[in-house]
Amino acid sequence: MPAIRPTNPHARTLRLNATDAEKHFWSAVRNRQLGGFKFRRQVTIGPYIADFVCPERLLIVELDGGQHGETTDATRTAYLRGCGYLVIRFWNNDVIENIEGVLVTLLSHLEADVPVDRPSPNPLPQAGEGF
Repeated sequence: MPAIRPTNPHARTLRLNATDAEKHFWSAVRNRQLGGFKFRRQVTIGPYIADFVCPERLLIVELDGGQHGETTDATRTAYLRGCGYLVIRFWNNDVIENIEGVLVTLLSHLEADVPVDRPSPNPLPQAGEGF
């Protein structure tokens, strides 16, 4: 399972050039504002950059605009699910026009019971690894 990798230069660019919906969503979830859960934005996971990730719940939030295609998104979602993540998608206009509804939906997923046997996307190294 691919771990969350170091930020690549493209992810930094995406953070600097965030869409209005991404800025709006980030202002609502950053600094543990949503149920005390930590979020990261533009996170590199395998060959993809996830919009927002809650690592402790293995949950990815993708904000979709007109540039998203069903086939590409399905491939991407299948890969991320294969890595153990739950992927939730919201349309940009829902984030802008109904942020409260988006946050209520998201919080219900975050507070749901998560199987304890789910592997971490960032496993600890084995003893002595790297020496």
